[in-house]
Amino acid sequence: MSLKLSIAFAKSHAATGGLAILLKTSGADQPAGVSEVDPAGIYARAAKVGKFTGKALSTLDIVAPHGSPLDRIVVLGLGKGEALETHDWLKAGGAATAALKGAETVAVYLDVPGLEVSPKAAADLALGMLLRAYKFDTYKTKKKADDEDEKADKTIKITIVTANATAAKKAFAEAQAIADGVILARNLVNEPANVLGPLEFAAKAKELEKLGVEVEILTEKEMKKLGMGALLGVAQGSVRPPRLVVMQWKGGKSKDKPVAFIGKGVVFDTGGISIKPAGGMEDMKGDMGGAAAVAGLMHVLAARKAKLNAIGILGLVENMPDGNAQRPGDIVTSMSGQTIEVINTDAEGRLVLCDALWYCNDRFQPAFMINLATLTGAIGVALGNLHAGLFSNDDDLSEKLLSAGLTTNERLWRMPLGKDYDKLIDSKFADMKNTGGRQAGSITAAQFLKRFVKDTPWAHLDIAGTAMGSPNDEINQSWGSGYGVRLLDELVRAYYEAE
Repeated sequence: MSLKLSIAFAKSHAATGGLAILLKTSGADQPAGVSEVDPAGIYARAAKVGKFTGKALSTLDIVAPHGSPLDRIVVLGLGKGEALETHDWLKAGGAATAALKGAETVAVYLDVPGLEVSPKAAADLALGMLLRAYKFDTYKTKKKADDEDEKADKTIKITIVTANATAAKKAFAEAQAIADGVILARNLVNEPANVLGPLEFAAKAKELEKLGVEVEILTEKEMKKLGMGALLGVAQGSVRPPRLVVMQWKGGKSKDKPVAFIGKGVVFDTGGISIKPAGGMEDMKGDMGGAAAVAGLMHVLAARKAKLNAIGILGLVENMPDGNAQRPGDIVTSMSGQTIEVINTDAEGRLVLCDALWYCNDRFQPAFMINLATLTGAIGVALGNLHAGLFSNDDDLSEKLLSAGLTTNERLWRMPLGKDYDKLIDSKFADMKNTGGRQAGSITAAQFLKRFVKDTPWAHLDIAGTAMGSPNDEINQSWGSGYGVRLLDELVRAYYEAE
């Protein structure tokens, strides 16, 4: 359960009780709000003793003495304060949440001397606080005895004090939508596979109808009629039936082409007959991180009433080694009519995506398609867990994605595509095979998907290293990171949304 934060904005705040968080740049003599909360000069003495300079994300924690209207004062450093960007404010918010330590009421004084703090910066700081507060402990029946916040299960009331309170409150409404979308994605990835199967995931997506998203759920029978032999081949080994979820957000003009996002949703991946090693297989509950990100993104777009038309498609299956499971050497026919020799049943995500991509393109003829997938271990070998792999047939779309990644710090690195790699997935018996072997594994997977998008601008994001098990930082302490939600919302907001 996430720490519950109730965030409000005010132009002023009476310093009575609780915790005051003051922000300071290394170039300023005093932190924000120090005159209101520290008339006795406690800060100056503590900073001198502690040699606190305001270094970025450093903190000075002061227990208020007898007679003070406060319980504690925390001063949070912002570094030099020059050209603070979106992610700097997010990290500051995360660091602020880490400093709460059982407080019940908190005032954050935001108007830093010598630093212009915009309403968006205030909203970004609040977003960072919300993202850091997330914790997934739904199935823990015993809480840590020393965790007062967990024991009390209380809501911490936070007031962010800024002269731009009205504008900041308006900006925060969109930040709240982003937080909710990221948290939805994190929850989906963190849920165990015995709880979240294809049917349960589809039901979660169906809940987006409350926000105005149109949701269709295609059954196995309907997908068979459409000829989705690649996707259905992956699912045939599981007793849990597959689903294709089609979500539409209609926030633009009816004549406007939609933008489309497609997510791989393998709710659990054993590898099928080509079974994975036992060690670490429990992590394969997160093999639906791409679908989780798409669901989270559609939540954000609907919640903030984004001014564009957007499609979200989730290919939901479970890959199991049943007696009915597909075998290495089987040949399946995709919705496109192209045939695929299944060399390795553990290269299943591309089989799910190829039918979902073709369906999306054929039905909606979108302005572009972006698919997200925890597709290959090879991308982790290449990039670690600090960048996701970007593969694309369109330079303009790629540049926009790279820029959005820098803004949100959900970073991408563009990887190559080329005809020479096609040779690695040529098949003796079918139009192609589903894997080209170990060498260039993430590239041949992307080259495979490229065969199902025609000339539509398209990008494939391989998020195997970033969607789950990525390093904890100031705004994420969760195994499931929700990677991709903020990235794609920023892409839409910056480049595709109507004014």
